[in-house]
Amino acid sequence: MEKALTLGQAAGKTGEVPVGAVIVDSRGNLVAQGVNRKETDQDPTAHAEILAIRTASQVLHRWNLKDCTLYVTLEPCPMCTGAILQARLGLLVYGCDDPKSGTIRTVLNLPDSYCSNHRLNVMAGIHQVECRKQLQEWFAQKRQKL
Repeated sequence: MEKALTLGQAAGKTGEVPVGAVIVDSRGNLVAQGVNRKETDQDPTAHAEILAIRTASQVLHRWNLKDCTLYVTLEPCPMCTGAILQARLGLLVYGCDDPKSGTIRTVLNLPDSYCSNHRLNVMAGIHQVECRKQLQEWFAQKRQKL
């Protein structure tokens, strides 16, 4: 999660929402990483999780990531949760809840819904204080500039 926080900080410095994601294999080896790049790429799908999943699939030459863990600083949105479920990730570890669009436990619970074809293991609240602080400080600075 510390690597994801560092990535999030770097994304924030480029004007992106400071969310970072890393994927590790069953031995703890870093397979992929991603940061939000919506503004940079002008791509609404360029969320940290999506980019990390795409890279991991390319690196491992497979779409099924059942033996991998995704660490991300913010609870995933509906699009990212869908990608996580489709990739069959073995474990999702996220930092802080997203009270507006979180679809793991906060607003919706997609992994445990009937529409999910994969049972996702989840650990929430890891480095929660640091993850929330990073986002809150970034948004506070953004508002001051407006």
